[in-house]
Amino acid sequence: MFRRHLRPDSWFFRFLVGLSRSLLAFAALAKNQTSKGFAPVTIETPRHTYEYVATALDWWQADRYCEQRFAQLLFEPQDSEQGSFSKLLQSHHIRGSVWLKERDGVLHRTKRRRGHTVPVLVFRDKTDTKYVKVLSDFPALPAVTVCAHLQWDTRTQDIATVFSYAVPAFINEFQLRGCVDEEGFVRFALIVHGHHSPYLPVFRADGRWHHFCVTWQQENGTWAIYADGKRRASASGLCSAGPAAPQAIFGQGTFIIGQDQDSLGGTFRAKESFSGNITDLHIWQKVLSPEQIEKVRSCWVVEQDLVFGWSSNALEVESTVQAVTTQLLCPGPVEECRVLEIGSSGFSYASCLQTLPFLCRYSKDAYWQLKRAQLESSRSLARCVNGLAVRTVIPDSVFTTGVQDMNLSVALDALDILATVLREGEVPVLEPSDLLAVLQLLNQVSHMEIQEGDELEVLERLGQYYMEITELILEEQNTGTWSSISQVIRGPMAVVELCDRMMSLLVPLLTPERTKITIQHRNIGMEVRELELSEQELSAEAYVVRTPEKGRHDFIEVPAEEMQRLKSRGLRRVTVKNLWFGYGSLQRGLSGSGTRAVSQDVAASGGGQKSPSTAVGTAVISSTLLSGHQEISTSVRYRLQHRVQDLPNALVGPVCAFWNFSLSPDAGGMWSTAGCSVVMSLPDSTACFCNHSTNFAILLQVYEQQRTTTEELTLQTLTFIGCGVSFCALIVTFILFLVVRVPKSERTTVHKNLIFALAAGEALLMFSELAKPNQELCFVVTAFLHLFFMAAFSWMLVEGLLLWSKVVAVNMSEDRRMKFYYVTGWGLPVLIVGVTLATSFNKYVAANHCWLSVQTNAIWAFVGPVLFILAVNTFVLLRVVMVTVASARRRSKMLTPNSSLENQIGTQIWATAKPVLVLLPVLGLTWVCGVLVHLSIVWAYVFIVLNSLQGLYIFLVYAIYNSEVRNAIQRMKDKKKALSFTNCSHPINYLSSPRNTASWGTGKLSPAAESALPSPVQKDPPVKSITSKGNFGAKIPMAISSVMSPERPAIELTAFKCSGF
Repeated sequence: MFRRHLRPDSWFFRFLVGLSRSLLAFAALAKNQTSKGFAPVTIETPRHTYEYVATALDWWQADRYCEQRFAQLLFEPQDSEQGSFSKLLQSHHIRGSVWLKERDGVLHRTKRRRGHTVPVLVFRDKTDTKYVKVLSDFPALPAVTVCAHLQWDTRTQDIATVFSYAVPAFINEFQLRGCVDEEGFVRFALIVHGHHSPYLPVFRADGRWHHFCVTWQQENGTWAIYADGKRRASASGLCSAGPAAPQAIFGQGTFIIGQDQDSLGGTFRAKESFSGNITDLHIWQKVLSPEQIEKVRSCWVVEQDLVFGWSSNALEVESTVQAVTTQLLCPGPVEECRVLEIGSSGFSYASCLQTLPFLCRYSKDAYWQLKRAQLESSRSLARCVNGLAVRTVIPDSVFTTGVQDMNLSVALDALDILATVLREGEVPVLEPSDLLAVLQLLNQVSHMEIQEGDELEVLERLGQYYMEITELILEEQNTGTWSSISQVIRGPMAVVELCDRMMSLLVPLLTPERTKITIQHRNIGMEVRELELSEQELSAEAYVVRTPEKGRHDFIEVPAEEMQRLKSRGLRRVTVKNLWFGYGSLQRGLSGSGTRAVSQDVAASGGGQKSPSTAVGTAVISSTLLSGHQEISTSVRYRLQHRVQDLPNALVGPVCAFWNFSLSPDAGGMWSTAGCSVVMSLPDSTACFCNHSTNFAILLQVYEQQRTTTEELTLQTLTFIGCGVSFCALIVTFILFLVVRVPKSERTTVHKNLIFALAAGEALLMFSELAKPNQELCFVVTAFLHLFFMAAFSWMLVEGLLLWSKVVAVNMSEDRRMKFYYVTGWGLPVLIVGVTLATSFNKYVAANHCWLSVQTNAIWAFVGPVLFILAVNTFVLLRVVMVTVASARRRSKMLTPNSSLENQIGTQIWATAKPVLVLLPVLGLTWVCGVLVHLSIVWAYVFIVLNSLQGLYIFLVYAIYNSEVRNAIQRMKDKKKALSFTNCSHPINYLSSPRNTASWGTGKLSPAAESALPSPVQKDPPVKSITSKGNFGAKIPMAISSVMSPERPAIELTAFKCSGF
């Protein structure tokens, strides 16, 4: 009965099969872990899982072991956690010392014993004929360092000259001599300008290779001798001639190896010649630091300020001197690494080459995601690859992988087979365990050390397989697999790190004949090139990538000025590594958590959009510069094509960003915009500038529009029409102020400057869109827009200050006030724009229009001052309203003491509303509505109408209804009429209407307040014709403009007239 119901398609049968497979996999996993000798002890905490490995490894191997298993070497615990963590380890019977990884420290490992094949000069015996001349032009040397590897001939104890440098003015200009003392030590003495240091012991005369460096500098005559990485002797005062300061070593001399020159380039003596072997001699025109000397000892050349580098082509070798090739084993630098003393809860340091146990740290989620991937694996990829290779290329589990050093042939064979399996689609979709196994293999290959004798031509094939495999695992069908192991690998940028490390393996392929290596697949590319900086004309070096879309390409370049800067630092050549990843699984994975932090830092570009979502919308491109295996940070420019977006109801804003591995290290890093800015943005591409080199991309911020296309078009149309009408009205107002000869005063001068600044700003604003295609023109238009609108607001501030001076007594003469007003109105805007351009030149202009960038701090150079001006003018307006209301209340009580409450309230409301309506345009307070635009489309309409029609408002209030302008026009009319009626040959005097300065005696204001609050628009005063016999006289105003009437009491003089202030 039981067998009849246990069908293969039943759920119970599938459950039993899955359970048995899981148990077998777990048992095999435990067996493999113990069989390798690495049996970690697992320690769990609420946040992390630790694996203690008792097998002692050096620091580098321990770090690689953890990295190979997608973990990290134990970080140094925080001070508050030291005691509890130490107790936790002791509870698991773990004691002694373990390796630590410092949080802020980075150890760049050089190879501990590196084979280095070099040409060696053999001076077999002491003779007066054997010599080698350095074929190099020597500049004057205020400082010098000479380093070489040396094998001393122990058969003689005579003095030997290692090298001598002579100039026409002085034969013994610079020399190094040595001898063997009775105790079996080689002693060196340095000679500069004929001055001799004492012979001091530097290394044993044991017939072995030793590395030495000698340094000297002009300042204080300081010198030092290093041997095998340690300073053996040093002092100062060498070649000091009494109180005189030492001179630099003269240039244009002759450098001879193995002989003492008694004449320039010749006259050698056998007794002082060198006997032994010498190689790898380098000369610098500076004093190397101990760290640099240690690098040179490890066979790495310091390129900066290098005068001569060891090369057979730069030597003139005498025929009896043998030149042979040998292999040196160059020692690595001695570095100390952090150690945790578990028993004492303290820290110490030990040589990184010492072997110690260690702990690997996983995040809780990553560890169990890794375990789950192994238990659910079908191992289909491993079976295919291992079957073709007839050996284990992909292990059964990531936990069985130890620290293995690959050689070139094994790595090439493994990648060839893996690429074949992936290319032919034998495993259509990679499982999580498959993807992890591939990443492990790529990691092993990237750590491979190239040995002397390896066929370098094979390296390029290795790079091609490497890039092809990387492209295949990033294909779209594997996107879900990448997501399922996101916690394990800490983001897809781990692939970029591996490829960058792989590119370093290709550097030995670069030669003077072949300065560039390029590998390009469909969706991934790389380039390694060597640049000579010794050329007279340096140009920008660009890496151009043809994208799959026809006619489109991406590029990244180091600007020419950066190349010149590197040259001025003394660098002679640099290596450039470039990587390019087309859009695929990499970008889709990077559009997750890594972009959320960036979207919070970048402001929206307008009030009509909701909070943006951010996605990687382009390829990822990188650039790294190296000098002697040391990274150099330089600024770069790059342009990337946008991925085609189908977003009809959204706005897309480009953001230049780079991947910062130091931000959120547990997540593998995140995008950052620091130091990057948009240079130019087009619908299909964006150009960026960044002040550092790393991995770059364009993030596209997608804003969902709250407004329809019709609403946007309506707002744009209203803005253009309003600005046009406003500009015309301002021009007419400005012309009226000039033509009709309005009496000169502070008020009219301030009005004219405000009108000019507003008119210029609105004219530029109307036509700014035409300048957008031209980058340089758009930059200029933005700067002038910034200047004129800033000037307009500054003169609005001056309007407020002038009004305040009329309401509140200010002890300052009119001339001094006007100077202050001009400095505020024009000087302050020029200063603000100048400082902004100086500090934010590369991030000044917005990406999509000719205005200040809202994605950087440049916008605050306008918004900040405007908010301050609006706050000041609001305070001034409130003060004026208070004075006006108080005056209206006193007038009402004096003239109509028995008026009704309704009439008193109406009078006070009008006294409040009138100054507000008159002063709003010149004080700029209508711009306050801009703060509310994002709340509703209604506020957007209100804001546009109020501000685009500001010029028309000024024209109506300060020209049409301005009593001063009207009176000036009337005077012109009267004069024209009078001249048209005269028949006399002599001119007739024209008398203008005197201004009435009388005030109402009862309840008048203070003089300051009265002058600040002019009268309303008045009717034309009555005129009386004066005639004389036979003559027509001009009409002369006889009445006073402030005539009182019961309907229009005199106290109304304290109200605002439309001429403003």
